[in-house]
Amino acid sequence: MNGQLWQPSAAQIERSNLYQFMQQAGERAGKSFATYDDLYQWSIEQPEAFWTLVWDFGGVRASRRGERVLVDADRMPGARWFPEAQLNYAENLLRYRDDRPALVFHNEAGKRESLSCGELYTRVAQVAGGLRRAGVIQADVVAGFVPNVIDTVVVMLATASLGAIWTACSPDFGTHGVLDRFGQTKPKVLFTTDGYLYNGKTFDSLERLAGVLPQLPDIARVVVMPYLEASPDLSRLPGAVLLADFVDAHATELEFTQVHFDSPLCILYSSGTTGVPKCIVHSVGGALLQHIKEHQLHTDLRRGDSLFYYTTCGWMMWNWMVSALATGSTLVLFDGSPFTPTPEVLWDIVEQEGVTVFGTSAKYLAAQEKAGIQPGASHSLDALKTILSTGSALPPEGFEYVYRDIKADLCLSSISGGTDILSCFALGCPILPVNSGELQCRGLGMAVEIWGDDGKPVESGKGELVCVHPFPAMPIGFWNDPDGEKYHNAYFATFDNVWAHGDYAELMPSGGVVIHGRSDAVLNPGGVRIGTAEIYRQVEKVEAVQEAIAIGQQWQGDVRVVLFVRLREGESLDAALEQEIRTTIRDNTSPRHVPSKIIQVADIPRTLTGKIVELAVRSVVEGRPVKNMDALANPEALELFRDLPQLQS
Repeated sequence: MNGQLWQPSAAQIERSNLYQFMQQAGERAGKSFATYDDLYQWSIEQPEAFWTLVWDFGGVRASRRGERVLVDADRMPGARWFPEAQLNYAENLLRYRDDRPALVFHNEAGKRESLSCGELYTRVAQVAGGLRRAGVIQADVVAGFVPNVIDTVVVMLATASLGAIWTACSPDFGTHGVLDRFGQTKPKVLFTTDGYLYNGKTFDSLERLAGVLPQLPDIARVVVMPYLEASPDLSRLPGAVLLADFVDAHATELEFTQVHFDSPLCILYSSGTTGVPKCIVHSVGGALLQHIKEHQLHTDLRRGDSLFYYTTCGWMMWNWMVSALATGSTLVLFDGSPFTPTPEVLWDIVEQEGVTVFGTSAKYLAAQEKAGIQPGASHSLDALKTILSTGSALPPEGFEYVYRDIKADLCLSSISGGTDILSCFALGCPILPVNSGELQCRGLGMAVEIWGDDGKPVESGKGELVCVHPFPAMPIGFWNDPDGEKYHNAYFATFDNVWAHGDYAELMPSGGVVIHGRSDAVLNPGGVRIGTAEIYRQVEKVEAVQEAIAIGQQWQGDVRVVLFVRLREGESLDAALEQEIRTTIRDNTSPRHVPSKIIQVADIPRTLTGKIVELAVRSVVEGRPVKNMDALANPEALELFRDLPQLQS
């Protein structure tokens, strides 16, 4: 199956938020926008008019917007958006206060809780009162060592209501991972649950914190949110208090601190596999405006929708998901393994809650297909209108699995961006067809191009994904980077005044985008650049292969491609399977893509957000140290790649 997999009907197009936005844009611009491409070109050629309309269309709440929209538009970094605006992120997310559900929570043990919009507002007011009594003021840092539970959303919104800065990492981070993050950002208050669930087991968060807190002297207060137990024992954390004793139980109203558009909202962290994680600071207005655009226009979210994104609090998609409260959507949260108690647990929730938009990773969809799961046959998915996939490139086989075994009539949006921008460069689109293996479009207002090493646009072919004009969701900068040198080197050192994202990509004739992998992981045998995703797409077709990782190994003055495979239980890498892998790759790509070596391994290392780590594996193979093992979910897997005799010939 190739080519077009889904086409929205005329009625679906006309009902979409994006179609309504196009009509309003046409009225303001004094011309008609007949296609998405017409609208896209206007959005990057007239950014001030476009982002002002996004503000109005999304109903942004602010005490002041001001007259100026963009200052220093020719500077990256340095451009400033809505420099006179005063607003509050939490005020925009808590605009609804009725009895409709705002948050619904499930965990792998079968627990379910829900909170209405009105109840959410009151809970946030109570936590904000507690934070205020604890001395938290604008620009203070509040941290969460937390799973994806209702209390985590409440605390994040309470923090934002005060104009303070939220930062979080998942409780599965090791001691060094927590210190590498919170040791840099120095939070004033730390929230945690007593533990979390995963794969049928419970894990104690308080024990880990007891070993961390002595090395985080800036934390003045620790607040424990009961989750596994109603009254957890706090004796291991001197001075810690339970959430019920911390909050202002009498608070009923919120005072939303008005801050600048580019005031800090949250600090996210890079994966940290090549050193201490970068602390990326995102702005209040940039995150809000960008997410409104992506939710309402690209995802077609609205009040009455139910958004379920399988994510942890350490992944940027958690922040992205929470912003959907501004549209009035219900958020469905989940704590636990997506395969516990059964491989269909997430689909059970999709069915039970009438989820309309389900978000996950390409890795999850691949695992579901390998496990033979057919949700379309086993579950009622009538309400489901969109599936979102990110984290890595979704191969054509993943697209075909969705339309064959999940649902034929929905918009499958493979999206791509990152922690760096808290949003996306390439997205879905409710008025465009879905083509196998392609992200549907470049995001509105994002001047995305594909450049060669010479700094010139590539008209046809692969190259670096860049953004040539400023956009509101660019980070404010990095924490503890006063002269901006680290920030500049991360994104602007490759091409002057142009954001280089680090993705190796291709712009398709349809207007869609294909991501071929990370630029720093691109293979270069014989001087030919090959994206690792091109190889993975083919290897995943081989039934015996569970997953794979490819690296380039320096060999005899050149680079050779080495492919490591983790096989399904009971399989072994014999000559026949090795030949099947090679033939599949050669027949669907080119002889250059065929690995020189194929080696079976028992496991493949990945980050805590599930991304495989080509650079770390390459470092081990070439005898170099891996700087931050604590950034890995399974660091012991790296030892499988050390001193392999197969790599010596």
